[in-house]
Amino acid sequence: MLKPLKIGEVKIDFPMVLAALAGYSDLAYRLICRSCSAPYCTTEAMLDRQMMLERKVRRRLVKVDEADHPVGGQIMGNDPDIMAQAAVALSDMGFDVIDLNFACPVRKVLARKRGGFIMNQPGQALDIIKEVLGAVRGRPVTIKLRHAFYESDKNHEAFWKIAHGAFKAGIEGICVHARSVEQKYRGRADWDFLSQVKREFADRTIIGSGDIHAAADALRMIDQTGVDGVAAARGAIGNPWIFLQARDIAAGRKPFQPDIDEQRDLLSRHFQLASALYGPKRGPKIMRNFGIYYARVHPHPAKARMAFVNIKNEKDWQELLKTHYGGCSN
Repeated sequence: MLKPLKIGEVKIDFPMVLAALAGYSDLAYRLICRSCSAPYCTTEAMLDRQMMLERKVRRRLVKVDEADHPVGGQIMGNDPDIMAQAAVALSDMGFDVIDLNFACPVRKVLARKRGGFIMNQPGQALDIIKEVLGAVRGRPVTIKLRHAFYESDKNHEAFWKIAHGAFKAGIEGICVHARSVEQKYRGRADWDFLSQVKREFADRTIIGSGDIHAAADALRMIDQTGVDGVAAARGAIGNPWIFLQARDIAAGRKPFQPDIDEQRDLLSRHFQLASALYGPKRGPKIMRNFGIYYARVHPHPAKARMAFVNIKNEKDWQELLKTHYGGCSN
């Protein structure tokens, strides 16, 4: 039996959630995943300073819908005071959980001393955590870490210093990506390390991440490592059904497989949500990126993928649905 996930007072009925995905876990896709039984979602990483500005990008990034709860707002930065101000802004906007990103391995993020860079600065990480906790009293705070900055750090000294200090300070959970910052997404994730983390923090909320390509992988991670929950990242892009499939497997049912009509209906709804969020010009471009991933579950993935690559506007989108998905959905 799988236990529900709990982040502070936030109760999540199933222990598989949507990870923060840069360029993908926007409001439109979070709502799509919700419709496929995702119980909890996290925004794409948002720069702390963006939360201080009343601009269009902020309104898009931080937009929350009544159907999008519970939801975590993830922020990234390196100044404790600004991170605290950003956390307060997210709390005031209605986010249920504040999530601090100390894990992003993208080169330009590291160059600006954000994200995964903080994994190599445990003192700075703890300063940020303490400042945020002091600013958002009563709102659950979680952090995203990798198991090390350098792959050569086999003792994971920085990780343990941050994790122990963070829990002592009062955070409610840690999402652990089982690769180093240096490793990015190469090679296999170290699930044995996830087991070590859960043994060390037996009574704390630990969410595992890394190599969740299919629903069965999520359940296998929980079984093998003992983590309390699993964050689906790249495996969930273009396959929002992964959450429904995991629930089916956990219940002893055959995992749901969307037929072509069900794929078309969901694609049509996602296009409408994306167009409403980004506008009629940018929306189709955003959906082109998603479509390349959606093509993986199409009966003819190579043909569908090439069709998505050529999407430029809504007319192209409707023609693609007609040609490759059996018509347009109303």
